[in-house]
Amino acid sequence: MSTVLTTDHPAWHAYEDGTRARAVRTASGIWTVSHDRNGLHLVCVDGAEDVKPEFVTTDPAHLPPAAPATLREGLIELGVTQRLANPWLWDAITTAILRQVVRADQARKLYRAWCSAYGTTVEGPHGPLAVAPTPAAVLDLADDQFATVGAKFHRTALLSAAEHYARHHTDWDCLDADALALALTRIPRIGPWTAAAAATDFTGDFSTYPHDDLAVRTWAARIAPAYPWPDKKDKTFGPLWTGWAASNRTALHTLTLSTLTWGSHAPADLEDPCGT
Repeated sequence: MSTVLTTDHPAWHAYEDGTRARAVRTASGIWTVSHDRNGLHLVCVDGAEDVKPEFVTTDPAHLPPAAPATLREGLIELGVTQRLANPWLWDAITTAILRQVVRADQARKLYRAWCSAYGTTVEGPHGPLAVAPTPAAVLDLADDQFATVGAKFHRTALLSAAEHYARHHTDWDCLDADALALALTRIPRIGPWTAAAAATDFTGDFSTYPHDDLAVRTWAARIAPAYPWPDKKDKTFGPLWTGWAASNRTALHTLTLSTLTWGSHAPADLEDPCGT
C-alpha cells in the first residue's frame, strides 16, 4: 500500500508540483518538513538537530470492524497514512485557538498571517515558511497587533494561554492525550473542543480528538453518503462514532485520523468544513 501524508494542520503549504511543506519548531531547532514524489525530507534550518520531528503512521488494518462497510472501504483505499505529530505544544495550542469560531479556510489564512507577522520565517524548498510566535512574543504584542492580522477575537485566549504555558508547559509536555486535554481546559477561554484538538495535534493520538467535530461528520458523510448519518444537530454522532471502536483506542484513532486524512485529500470542489 502507498503512504499518504495527512495535511490537516494549516501550516502545510501546497505547491503546483505536488510538494507539501511546512516549518516546525522542536525542542532543539526549527525544521522544514516537505513531502514530494521522492518521499519525506527533513532539514534543520536553525538550531541543533538533536530533536527531530516525528511522524505517526496509521494503518487501515486497524479500522474498527463495526464501522459501516462503505466507510471502511473508502478509508482502506487511502492506504497507510503518516501525520506529523506537532513537536511544539505551544503551536498546537495556538492553532486550536485560532480555529475557534471560524471556517477551516479562514483559520488557515489567519494562522499563516499570524506566523508571518510575529513568528519566525525560514526558507523552505519552494519559498518562505513561518512558525508561530513564542509565548513571550505574544505577551509583548499590543492590542492593535492582534487586530492587524485578524486575531482580535482570539486575543484574550492567546494571552491567557501564553501565561499558563510559561508556567506549566514542562509538566504538560509529559502528559498523555487525555490528561493533557483536561489540563488545557483549565486555561480561561479554552473549552473542551480546543483542548482536545491541541492535545491530539501534539501527541498524535486521535482517540482523544473531538469526534463529533464538523470536519469528521462532513468527511464521513462524503465517504459513505448512503449511510443514515445523524443530523448535524443530533448529539448521537459522537457516541455512534466512538461506539464502533468500543474500548479499542487504536481503532478509534485509526477511524478518526483516516477520515480527516481523506478530507485533506478530497477534491478541491468539495467545500472544506469549519473546525469550531
